[in-house]
Amino acid sequence: MRVHFIAIGGAVMHNLAIALHNKGDIITGSDDEIFEPSRSRLDKYGLLPAKWGWHPDIITKDIDTIILGMHAKSDNPELIKARELGIKIMSFPEFLFEQTKNKKRIVIAGSHGKTTTTAIIMHVFRVLGIKSDFMVGSQIDGFETMVGLSDEAQIAIFEGDEYLTSALDKRPKFHLYMPDIAVLNGISWDHVNVFPTFENYIDQFKVFVEKISDGGSLIYFDGDAEVKKIAFESGNNIKKIPYKVHGYFQNKTGFFAATHNRIVPVKIFGEHNMQNLSAAREVCLAIGVSEDDFYEAIKSFEGTSKRLQKLKETKNGLIYLDFAHSPSKVKATVEAVIARYPGREIIVCLELHTYSSLNSDFLPLYKGTLANVTAAFVYFNPHAIEIKKLKQLSVEAVGKAFGGENIRVYDNSVEMFSYMKAQDYTCPVYLIMSSGDFDGFDFKRLVE
Repeated sequence: MRVHFIAIGGAVMHNLAIALHNKGDIITGSDDEIFEPSRSRLDKYGLLPAKWGWHPDIITKDIDTIILGMHAKSDNPELIKARELGIKIMSFPEFLFEQTKNKKRIVIAGSHGKTTTTAIIMHVFRVLGIKSDFMVGSQIDGFETMVGLSDEAQIAIFEGDEYLTSALDKRPKFHLYMPDIAVLNGISWDHVNVFPTFENYIDQFKVFVEKISDGGSLIYFDGDAEVKKIAFESGNNIKKIPYKVHGYFQNKTGFFAATHNRIVPVKIFGEHNMQNLSAAREVCLAIGVSEDDFYEAIKSFEGTSKRLQKLKETKNGLIYLDFAHSPSKVKATVEAVIARYPGREIIVCLELHTYSSLNSDFLPLYKGTLANVTAAFVYFNPHAIEIKKLKQLSVEAVGKAFGGENIRVYDNSVEMFSYMKAQDYTCPVYLIMSSGDFDGFDFKRLVE
């Protein structure tokens, strides 16, 4: 099969391209700009476009399928040419469903915890030798790519993102997967640029639940009022399985998941991760994994890239990197680190990067999320706001929205990190949070 990717540089898009290349398909792609790590990974497999930009002359009738990324606009020259030639055009969610429509599909949804929950299940499957197709939003140890497709697997597990599918398809991605087993792990308003009200956002999860196959299962978090309401009101013929935060405790030797009859040392920590662990456990039990096998497998799970990822630890302190950006994610991550390191200086650095976080109407939802740390640094890039065509923010307005005497706000990342490095903390725990990269700041040097 010959497949061409329009906007091949996306996180999932480039991983899907590599996965298909590894299956033996002929892959080409284009993009107007490709950042790391996508650029290096595409180059490694010989899939990096020879030149940037859109080139309609490379769109020919011998292409079997065009996979269209969200980054590509409706007036993209290659897209226009493909439509003129009548070539099959699909988004990556459509393509993933097409490839797995005869398999048991597990879809993990929710405003937070999707990636880690999906990753735990993938890890358990790999340890136990259970073959599965997969798609997850972060790199995981033991997996070459974030997307995997095979002819042998009878199970597919997907991270169910609620963001829009493509320029041609304004449905949320997770509406296209038609799960046999669905997880709903919590709901907190996000993506305000496409879901302008909380009610509109909630509606997307209601639709998702209605997409569960007849006789399928909904595994839902019992501690979230909105999730419980959606589960109770769902009228389709499905099994409803509630779960709570998994039991846990910590001491000087580590962090432990606990039940009434077992104590299991784990390498992840925090109440939010124990919620994710509980969701993953229910999924694994639902497909026939024994409790003993599940708990043995999770002992070796080390988390995923940018999800409370430990970058460095020495006698002088340690640094974590996390993807948290929405208020609920920021709050949960900060609380997890505070609880894990009682009595330590906790230094938080947060980049406002998404449409929601840079929206002046959304900012007040961050009030108090950083209140209990030793020092908090918040950064935003005025140029990013301009590109997103949002109302400009001021340092003062952002500081007021977060509240607290421990907050320092910057619109220059070099200035912010220079100030942070100049402070004389005693064995601090640094927590750096962003879905961006602080404008390409050299994290390797910062960590050292």
